[in-house]
Order: sequence, then C-alpha cells, then structure tokens
Amino acid sequence: MASAVMDTMYNYYLSTYGNSTVSRYDSHKKSELRSVYNNIVKVNKESPLYKIKNSTDMQRFAIDIKEHARQINNVIASLSTGDSLKETFQKKVAVSDQKDVVDVSYIGNGSDGENTDSFTIQVKQLASAQVNQGNYLRQNGTDFKPGSYSFDLTTTNNSYEFQFTVNEEDSNRDVQEKLARLFNTAKIGIQAEITENKSGESALSLTSSQTGLSDTEEFLFRISPDGSNESADAIQKLGIGEITTPAANSSFLLNGMERSSYANTFTINNTFEVHLKSISPDDTAATLGFKPNIDAAEDNIRELVNAYNSIIETARQYEGRQKESNKLLNDMGKAAIHYRDAFEQIGLMVQDDTTITIDREKLAEAIESENAEQNFSVLHHFKNSLSAKATQASINPMQYVNKVVVAYKNPGKNFATPYITSMYSGMMLDKYL
Repeated sequence: MASAVMDTMYNYYLSTYGNSTVSRYDSHKKSELRSVYNNIVKVNKESPLYKIKNSTDMQRFAIDIKEHARQINNVIASLSTGDSLKETFQKKVAVSDQKDVVDVSYIGNGSDGENTDSFTIQVKQLASAQVNQGNYLRQNGTDFKPGSYSFDLTTTNNSYEFQFTVNEEDSNRDVQEKLARLFNTAKIGIQAEITENKSGESALSLTSSQTGLSDTEEFLFRISPDGSNESADAIQKLGIGEITTPAANSSFLLNGMERSSYANTFTINNTFEVHLKSISPDDTAATLGFKPNIDAAEDNIRELVNAYNSIIETARQYEGRQKESNKLLNDMGKAAIHYRDAFEQIGLMVQDDTTITIDREKLAEAIESENAEQNFSVLHHFKNSLSAKATQASINPMQYVNKVVVAYKNPGKNFATPYITSMYSGMMLDKYL
C-alpha cells in the first residue's frame, strides 16, 4: 500500500513539475543556505508534535505549496534589490520578432557594460542528438536464446558494462523492454524507447541527451558486445550497435557571421540566453533585442502578480479538502489586502478572493507618470512581504496541511529536532524501509 501511495506521489510530482526549467536562482550562496538552516532550526524548536494523515491529497497539497513558493521566490529574486522603480520593475526583458524560430531570455545583471541593444540570428541547422535505431522484430517472436548477455557502452567521458538475462518465456518485445529499462534507469544520458512500425513490429531506439560533436569526436556513444559470439549475435539482432543518425551541431548566422554551437541553447556575452527552435524560413533573420521600458515594467509586474495568484489559486483548490488551507490563504492574501487601496491607484485590483487582476491602461498610465517612483514604492514593499511569506511556506509547507496535534512543547526549554523538515522529506521515502 505504501509503495502505491509513493508511486502516485512521484508520478504527480514528475508530471506536474518534472519539466520545469531550473532557474539560476535555484542555486544559493553559503550564507543563504545558512539562513535557511537557521530558520529550519527555529521552526523545529517551536513547533508542537503532531501527526498527519498519509493521503495522496495531503502529499499533492504539500508539493504544490513547496513548488509555488519556490516560483514566487525565483520571480522576486529575478527582480533587482533596488528601491526604485527603474531598478526593481524595469528589469530588461529580451524579445524576439520570430519566437517560433528563435527565442531569447535576458540573463544579464543590468550593468552599464551591457551595450548590446539588438542582434540578428538566421538559423541554418539545429543541433541534433545521436540516434541508434534498432531493428524491427516480431513482438511475439523468440529470436533470443535463453542465457546471459553483456555489452560495453562507451560515451565521450566514460565506459560502462551492461548485462542482461533472457529467460525461457521472454519474447522479442520482452527483451527490448528489459533493455529499455536498463538504459533509462542507468541515467547516463541516453533515452531508450520502444517504437513500432506499420506492420506491428517493435524496435529499441536509443537517443543521446547531448547534442553536437566536437571536431575530435566521432560519436556520443558507442555500443559493442563483449567477446562472446552469443552477445555479438544478440546485439546484431537488436541492431542498436549502428549509428543511424549522427549528432550534429547547430549552424547559424549571428549578425551575418557564421557561427555554430553544440546545443540549441547557448548564451551570448553572458547577457542573452538564446533558444534555437526551427530553421529560419526564406533565409530571413530574426531580430532579438529589448522591450521598451514601459513594456518591460508591465511584464515584470505581471510575472510577480501571476506568481502570487498561483499560490492563492492552489489554496482555493484544496479549500474543501484541506481545512488548514485557510491559513495559507490568510498568510498570502494579507500581503495583497494590506496594499489594496494603493494597488488600485496603479491598476492592480485585489478581488474578493484576494487574487489580483491588472487594469492594463491604468497600469501603463502609472508607469509613464512623473510620480512613477512614488506610485510603485508600494510594489517594492509588497514584493518583500510576499517573499517573507513564501520563504516561510517553502521551509515548512506542512504547517498548511491537515494534522492532529499530539503534544505542545514547553516554551523556552526546547531543543532543535529534524522532525518538521523530515515530515516533508519523508514523503519521498517508503516508511516501511
């Protein structure tokens, strides 16, 4: 039973947040990690002993709180720590006039040394991965004799030895699926999948996570059987030892100059992160630059509002099932309600459910106003207040799930324990192990 609950929790986490882009704000300095540790110690010392119901609903709620709190803090961290509108909410925003061909993100720090206003990119070829497409075999056939087999896999950095066993009752499909699991669980940068053709036959396909090749490389991975004839015959039948699609570098013109990259995502001057998506149509170059200051400010404010709304909507989603979600609504909602009147002056409307909507015309007028610095000082205070609330939720999301208090601690005479933190971490471990 515990294993089934864990599988559901892992599937939910991976399907909901597994593809989230890792932000550079997810990495921290030692001083920041020390601050997090000290806050955990403080929470642990004062929290009562309680029990929680080990339900799928509770686990999902805790995961949602943790991830939305992280999103809020990353958005806030991406904004400057300055007090002025220009420093805080006019952070540069990069834009492409051909987003379906080339997308761009601004990753600079806003220094005066960043003198690049715009540039052009014409994509001639995308970087591609290496693919070893196996042979198509009858799924119910038994082309592999029972026994043990082994082969070597060599990458650009390491060499591995793989072994697998074919049982008496194993079909060709069984052997292919067994090997697919072997590659995928090894986590060595090779994705394995089973493909089928129109005749209903199946094949094992291997694709490298890495793209591109250097001038000194001939492959990203190579598969070769060990010295036995049986293993050599098995690899030949599978057909995974041959490179069907070699890895290739991206090729593009940057301001008219020929350039290439191992990947489709790369940086330029530590200021722009570029994502190549498709070949440029009709040899037309895409222009990448910055949004006007007014549009940039609006985008940054909208990003902050969306991050805030997301955690409010999460609390509303679980309102009827996790009664402690009201505490999350109150903690986060108070940050907006406190500034309701001031927000209305700049086009941010706090609704009855404490979410925020944006009056675009009113917001644009406030941004262009001569008193923009004064108008938007409230946003700086809201940002700091929201950051504090999100940090608390991230450190201890379990404070917002249903629980039963077992015993209160003696005030002023407590010791730090790992109890609170392990409650969330424990969802990642089988309690029967």
